[in-house]
Amino acid sequence: MQPIIAFPALAGMTYPQLEARDLMRIVPGLDDIPTLPEAERAAVRVLMTSATRGCTDDIAAVLPNLGFVISQGAGNDRIETSALERRGVKVRCVGEALTDDVADLAIALTHMISRSLVRADAFARNGAWQQGRFEVGDSLVGMTMGIAGLSGRIGQAIAARARASRMKIAGLDRGSNAGLDASLHDGWRALAAASDVLVLAVPGTADLKHIIGAEELAALGPKGRLVNVGRGSLVDTNALIAALENGTIAGAALDVLDTEPVIPERLATLANVVLTPHIGGQTWGQRARGAKIAEDEVIAFLKAKDALPAER
Repeated sequence: MQPIIAFPALAGMTYPQLEARDLMRIVPGLDDIPTLPEAERAAVRVLMTSATRGCTDDIAAVLPNLGFVISQGAGNDRIETSALERRGVKVRCVGEALTDDVADLAIALTHMISRSLVRADAFARNGAWQQGRFEVGDSLVGMTMGIAGLSGRIGQAIAARARASRMKIAGLDRGSNAGLDASLHDGWRALAAASDVLVLAVPGTADLKHIIGAEELAALGPKGRLVNVGRGSLVDTNALIAALENGTIAGAALDVLDTEPVIPERLATLANVVLTPHIGGQTWGQRARGAKIAEDEVIAFLKAKDALPAER
């Protein structure tokens, strides 16, 4: 019986070592796990999941010998980590596989909103260029980028790219941000006020819900821009729409929304917004890296537990 339960792999994700040993039982979704025969569930030592499927305590309860849950992504919103750890289940999110791709998108969005690149593309395509020059954009050189999540892997990768654009870096006044060559500021409003571009690269935990609201947007100011590659719940969307409509801030670039995949009509019609459909880590390279890391981690776990059958 297979010691691994996994879900159908996304395109670009392969597990040659696990497949060669016939270690994986593929099921359509979490709800299918409790329907498996008891003996098959008892054989399971590993659940390979994702940020969209996660793993609940109820699922762990029907897998009595589960010891390892690995998610091939950075988000753990749907993984009941505390409950799993109380059961002695190790939890691992393969966030490092998407660090560079998310950071690349954050910087790309920053350039797009600062140089109005979406509208520039339309300007060139629709013939307006024949009538005159496109509007002058804003240079990132000398600007300050405030990064929520500065000390994290993604935050540091974004900072490195911002510095390559000759930007200065700011962060929250926390011990984890000390020594990172950034100006530090006490609280979200202070960080927003110090930023020309405020980038959100933190998880959507309950304590961070709507950390960016009307007051923080006002502090960011009429020349400031917001970039969100973290989670939609970090931002009060109604307050953001009002700030964009009223010129409270200059613009926003959003890869995530708390209403996704639904885009509020008022937001979709605004010219000072760039929207992408939660694609921060969605690259072929990330999928290949994530699958390889996950496969290696699973094999190491099974070896340590003397639960790795020989290759067939």
